[in-house]
Amino acid sequence: MSISVICNEKNFKHLTSKRKPEIVVISDIHLGTFGAHAKELLEYLKSIQPKKLVLNGDIIDIWQFRKSYFPKSHLEIIKKIIDLSTTGTEVIYITGNHDEFLRKFSDTQLGDLTITNKLELDGKKAWFFHGDVFDVGIHKAKWIAKLGGWGYDVLILINRLLNQILVKMGRNKYSLSKKIKNSVKNAGKFTSAFEKTVSDLAIENGYKYVICGHIHQPKMIRKTNKKGTCLYLNSGDWVENLSALEYEDKKWNITYYHQLQKQPEKGLLAAITVIK
Repeated sequence: MSISVICNEKNFKHLTSKRKPEIVVISDIHLGTFGAHAKELLEYLKSIQPKKLVLNGDIIDIWQFRKSYFPKSHLEIIKKIIDLSTTGTEVIYITGNHDEFLRKFSDTQLGDLTITNKLELDGKKAWFFHGDVFDVGIHKAKWIAKLGGWGYDVLILINRLLNQILVKMGRNKYSLSKKIKNSVKNAGKFTSAFEKTVSDLAIENGYKYVICGHIHQPKMIRKTNKKGTCLYLNSGDWVENLSALEYEDKKWNITYYHQLQKQPEKGLLAAITVIK
């Protein structure tokens, strides 16, 4: 098992050619909201030419969509994804709860771009889906979940202002949203329950890998129960963690955008950490 990391714009100058992983999975970009890190994601997408790009839900945030806010950088992401689909990359858009309006177009194919609700690969050994189907709170009280989304967007704006002040003072940036999430008593229990439910169902159906998004927590962990075992993977998000999953040489990797900002002189290829 290995974890690779991605660098900032300065590090991208070290690249002489695009990396070509077999599969890249990204989720929870939330284009159309203040929290989306579109510029960083665009740099990442420009650095790769995967065989398959799996967009695992909540790419465009229709819940919080507003005509007054959809900047050029967000449009550039859509353009880049289309560019990838026309230059040899198979793009698979798996719908999530924030872009659920696309579910009516499930199994629609436009060239090398497919819209679907779930995906099976590798002889049905790998199971991809967003994960909101296991979030009872969304289904029982969607309006509360949407209200929480608006509050989260406001929190991101406040956090950006706070970080601008902290940077000017020479101090490290601070994540209010992560602090609040970590302080919520049941947050850890929800994540654990989500992982267990997803993994148990994957094992029950004979899958070797199960790949989700939705909870914004990048993770790669072996899950085992009395019936068997599977590898649970979560691609995280491009709001807080700026993370993706990559599959290459029969290995899954969690990729973080910001990891190399502390050591830009080493370049991308020197920053691969292997975990045994």
